[in-house]
Amino acid sequence: MPRYKLTVEYDGTPYLGWQIQVKGRTIQGVLENAVFRFSGEKVRVNGSGRTDTGVHAIAQIAHLDLLREWRTDVVRDALNAYLKQADETISVLAVEIVPETFDARFSALKRHYLYRIINRRPPAPLLAKRAWHVVKPLDVEAMNDAAGALIGKHDFTTFRAALCQAKSPLKTLETLSVSRIGEDVYICTSARSYLHHQVRSMTGSLVEVGTGRWQKKDLVAALEARDRMHCGPNAPPYGLYFASVDY
Repeated sequence: MPRYKLTVEYDGTPYLGWQIQVKGRTIQGVLENAVFRFSGEKVRVNGSGRTDTGVHAIAQIAHLDLLREWRTDVVRDALNAYLKQADETISVLAVEIVPETFDARFSALKRHYLYRIINRRPPAPLLAKRAWHVVKPLDVEAMNDAAGALIGKHDFTTFRAALCQAKSPLKTLETLSVSRIGEDVYICTSARSYLHHQVRSMTGSLVEVGTGRWQKKDLVAALEARDRMHCGPNAPPYGLYFASVDY
């Protein structure tokens, strides 16, 4: 039974996140429906990460098994045809046949996320639901300096959602950087895995530093408190992008 690896791009705005829900449209559910319409097979499409409602993906990775070995370009084009017909904001960028031992989630060595902020006073209608509009000027150098305090292995309880199902709050953040290109501020981070809402929580706290409401020492104190009540406000989901995965 061949195993197919999918590279998927999506605008997460219309969906209730990646994972199938009892009610509502999800990325996983829509992809599984497209696979069924193409192949007649009801299969599970397994993703490398469970993005939340409204979160986007530049290169989400998934895998599925089909009884028949199809040409990879046929699988890609057929899935995209069904997705387009249904007006879904999902695109299958690439399809590969991989060994049966490959698992989109458990074979991942590192996951990369990007958070995009548009930092200017006027509204940004072309970036609605694509970036967080922050009106107050951000000190990107201060944000980047403070971000360094979060790199490494820490107890990230402060930046963990209340309903997070991870067994441990200990995570190792390999990179976390903040940069600016004109009005765009980019927060980039890499780690093997994250807690639920961790990236959005860290982003919200870094923006507190950028606006001057916090200093680096306040971010460090929040981390060391290991208490959700010490976290800055969660950044909105629509500025977050699942960027890529290393295997």
